[in-house]
Amino acid sequence: MKNIKEIIDQNSTELHNACALLKHSHDKCRRIGMQEGLNADELESFEALTSRFARLSDMIIQKTFKLLDHLELEDSGTARDRINRAEKRGVIQSADDFVEIRILRNEIAHDYKSDSIYEIFERVLFYTPMLLEAVEMILKYVQTIKHRDKI
Repeated sequence: MKNIKEIIDQNSTELHNACALLKHSHDKCRRIGMQEGLNADELESFEALTSRFARLSDMIIQKTFKLLDHLELEDSGTARDRINRAEKRGVIQSADDFVEIRILRNEIAHDYKSDSIYEIFERVLFYTPMLLEAVEMILKYVQTIKHRDKI
């Protein structure tokens, strides 16, 4: 069984790697631009972006926020509870934005209708910088916990 330091380090590495992939996709899709009638290669790029967005948002909300709650001796509670506590800890700027990110993630996973695909792409482009910023803030926060608790 892994000790807490190994779990924290593994989570930090996974966040860092997922963040790098999402940033790459986001930069690529911003260069493509949002327009109707994307070709197959452009659609593939946007679909990679949405997939990476959903994966990182899940990793943050479902895994990392739970880990932070565990480290701070908090009950995990609902996704909304975890998001609210993350805002109080200062690892995200806005709980409301992260609720929207969670809703968007669910739309990506469950309601991927062709008539709303461009709206989803636009929203992912908008919210991606918030996810990327959150990873930076989370990694800084985790370093303070490790230093504080001598993990």
